[in-house]
Amino acid sequence: MRALLALLAVLVVAVLVADPVAEGIAEDRVAARLQSAGDLAGAPQVDVTGWPFLTQAVAGTYDEVRITLTAADLGRPEGTRADVALHGVHVPLSDVLSGSVREVPVDRVDGTATLSYALLSRELGADTTLERAGDGLRVTRTVEVLGYTVPLTAVGDVVLEGDELVVEVDDAEAAGVDVPDLVVDRAAAMLDLRYPVRLPFGLRLTGVTPADDGVVVTVAATDTVFRAT
Repeated sequence: MRALLALLAVLVVAVLVADPVAEGIAEDRVAARLQSAGDLAGAPQVDVTGWPFLTQAVAGTYDEVRITLTAADLGRPEGTRADVALHGVHVPLSDVLSGSVREVPVDRVDGTATLSYALLSRELGADTTLERAGDGLRVTRTVEVLGYTVPLTAVGDVVLEGDELVVEVDDAEAAGVDVPDLVVDRAAAMLDLRYPVRLPFGLRLTGVTPADDGVVVTVAATDTVFRAT
């Protein structure tokens, strides 16, 4: 009996040691695969939650996998980041061991992505500046209209229209330039900005909120499949 108890104790210790080692190896491999598949500048942080890991691996279903990508990983301006959680990830152990994983069904995906103001400003035009203004955004841009060069500042709301972020501005004013009101009104209409957000794996935009570092969008998907390319 004592020998049996001693053997059980050794097995428990072995599992406790092997479990985090196996988990770490799996997380590193997934991070490397994501970096390669997504042509990323750096490897994202991958965290397979739930315990024990080995039990989930044998069952072929992982409760939750969290993926974090920084601005450096994405090769984007500082402040840009993405945090995604995959719930119910199905990968048969036999496919993993044989290296034949071609698709990964996932029950549910949710997460957030921060599009930094530097990123959005660069994408919307070299002279465009965006910053938070309470619950909205302040847009500064120089436009050409009716023969005038007008540096404008306006405050507007950011909303979702399908897969686009739309900045709808009002209360525009010409910064230090004496121009007719008609010119300002015409120029203000040119400050309405659109930024398409392209999402893979059936993800859809579900919300948008201005924050200090950038515009935060929430994303979600259900019953989606990640396929190898």
